[in-house]
Amino acid sequence: MRTPITVAATLAALLIPVAAASAGTSSVAVLGDTPYGNVQLANFPTDIDDLNADQDVDAVVHLGDIKSGSTKCTDEYFATIRAQFDRLKDPLVYTPGDNEWTDCHRVNNGAYNPLERLAKIREVFFNRHYRTLGRPMPIIDQSSRGLPENKLWSKQRVVLSTVHVVGSNDSLAPWTGATAPTAEQQAEHDARLRGNLAWIRSTFSAAKLTNARAVVLGMQADMWDPAAAAAGQTTAFVPIVEEIAKQAKSFKKPVLLINGDSHLFTQDTPLATPGPLYPNAVAAPNLTRVTVQGSTNSPRDWLKLRLSTSGAPLSWSRVPFTSQAS
Repeated sequence: MRTPITVAATLAALLIPVAAASAGTSSVAVLGDTPYGNVQLANFPTDIDDLNADQDVDAVVHLGDIKSGSTKCTDEYFATIRAQFDRLKDPLVYTPGDNEWTDCHRVNNGAYNPLERLAKIREVFFNRHYRTLGRPMPIIDQSSRGLPENKLWSKQRVVLSTVHVVGSNDSLAPWTGATAPTAEQQAEHDARLRGNLAWIRSTFSAAKLTNARAVVLGMQADMWDPAAAAAGQTTAFVPIVEEIAKQAKSFKKPVLLINGDSHLFTQDTPLATPGPLYPNAVAAPNLTRVTVQGSTNSPRDWLKLRLSTSGAPLSWSRVPFTSQAS
């Protein structure tokens, strides 16, 4: 098995030509927790048209939850979303959310085995290893560890990475009829956690080796969601938060964590002074966290993330969707 530094060196070798070729500014469209329900699903082609029409955007990131938490997790639904993703004129990086696999045990979701749905998600959306969805672009991923959804790329001397961390306590919320995670549920989580921690370390190592100006991490889970915390649904995030804090502090330069999950736009610095949820995390004031707007909340918008080789490496603004129907 490769050591983390060997993996990082490999990643850096692949990223350096890309980073060196980048100059100026570019923009990434970031969205999540959409489409939710029949109205948004019907208008999803219009959302895709909006992203295609923005000439500043040259990549798209979807932070997961491609359906609401109370609708069926059917093969047909997944195929419908994949068809719309394929219409994107820019490369798309998608990281799964809990609604499309973890929570599919719910009766109103179809009473599926979530692990079977995770396998289907990977079959439908991650069938092309080392390539993006939308317009195909070569990309680094963690297929070697069975996590093809973990992606890494570089643009404008910024390293961007997605990490498969989901709500519902990172998949450990008990399934319908159970009071604790099943053995297979725990095993999947533990394997994914090991891969995620290695991926986070490799992301920051590659950023250092390429002298990146900033790091962007994207995931579905809101690891500081007050509602989840009150329900005891943040315990599984402890090692993830501690690793991100450690790596961000060591990196010293700007780090942006973007997530969905809790649906309301938020911008904060949750690791400036780690709170009671994660008391053992080191302080990392250079990390900013942004939660994108989602679900049926108004206004409906997406985040335009600007990457630059001069001045501030990262900036962002909210852009409304043409369709405000929810």
